[in-house]
Amino acid sequence: MKTAAIIAEYDPFHYGHKYLINQVHAAGATHVAAVMSGSFTQRGSAAIFDKFTRAKTALENGADLVLELPARFSLTSAAGFARGAVEIINALGCVDMLAFGSESGNIAALKEASGAVEYTLHSEEFDKLLKQGNSYPAALQKALLQFYTEDVAETISSPNNTLAIEYLNVLDSIGSSIEPFTVRRYGAAHDSSEEAEFLSGSEIRRRIMNGEAYEKYAPKIDAPTADIARLERAILAKLRTLSPEDFDAVADCSGGLGDRLYKASRLGTSLSGIYFMTKTKRYTLARIRRAVLCAFLGIEKEISREKSAYIRILGMNSRGKDILSAANCVLPIGASLKALSKTSREAHRQAEFEARVTDIYSLAFENPQPCGIDFTAKPIILE
Repeated sequence: MKTAAIIAEYDPFHYGHKYLINQVHAAGATHVAAVMSGSFTQRGSAAIFDKFTRAKTALENGADLVLELPARFSLTSAAGFARGAVEIINALGCVDMLAFGSESGNIAALKEASGAVEYTLHSEEFDKLLKQGNSYPAALQKALLQFYTEDVAETISSPNNTLAIEYLNVLDSIGSSIEPFTVRRYGAAHDSSEEAEFLSGSEIRRRIMNGEAYEKYAPKIDAPTADIARLERAILAKLRTLSPEDFDAVADCSGGLGDRLYKASRLGTSLSGIYFMTKTKRYTLARIRRAVLCAFLGIEKEISREKSAYIRILGMNSRGKDILSAANCVLPIGASLKALSKTSREAHRQAEFEARVTDIYSLAFENPQPCGIDFTAKPIILE
């Protein structure tokens, strides 16, 4: 038995994701566990389908076990996203391989870039560039060119490479024995609308929301869709109640972003307006969207730094049960959020928070559900 783990959002699951799973099996993995974002995603929006629908689609297309990545990790930077997911994978105690797509497709090159990033982040040049108003990615890119060759700097310029490097950093920092494995990503570029064998997730979401055909690129899903636009007034109302100090406490609102968001929230009458007024070359749009959702949901810096007190199962098949049988998990693990919430004080607090996030997410559907569905939902079990 050889277990591979994949960190994903499956927003939605598409055939590029299936290609990665197939390549993982070709590399010798017999079982696949996926750690998947729950209700909100790293692009700073609501997941297009609910987490159980997405887990079911993943299980039908090659995954064996789907675990939830809590919102406090999915709505943070690449470093926080990677840390939260990799620590869950490592806690299972039975994962042999961490598999991920990358533009590079070369573990050696990614490891070299990882070491370069670690050095550059602690350099005076990087700090100087940040103070000059450069965004984090731009400052890192420019500083890297001061110390390393262009090919190293180019490696970190692509979004999947950036996440890959963060995965490697976390594996190294926690001393994990899990082996990294990467598959070169091809098809449409991230957030691109271009036609290709594998469309970008953003283009597939656009087609779903517009009622256009997408079955050539992703499994057809007959389920209600969530739209962040349905939460817009609620988000605006919440932002208007927050003080400058409240914004400063929000996850990833350092470096003056909290102050800009506060001012924009006092003037803005739409989310797009707030994004526009907050945007500078220092802050990427994705970071602003995540910060807005963190402010709305109450994800503060302290919460985003907490380690998971439990691991929640969203779904599994018979091979997923094999993974659980082989697991030497150092955290409580189970499918019932209610039962997990009783395992410790920290677990209770984290479970209550995640359930509240799901209650709010439910309002993004045309027909919202009542509160408490996270505590009553049944896992997806496939044979």
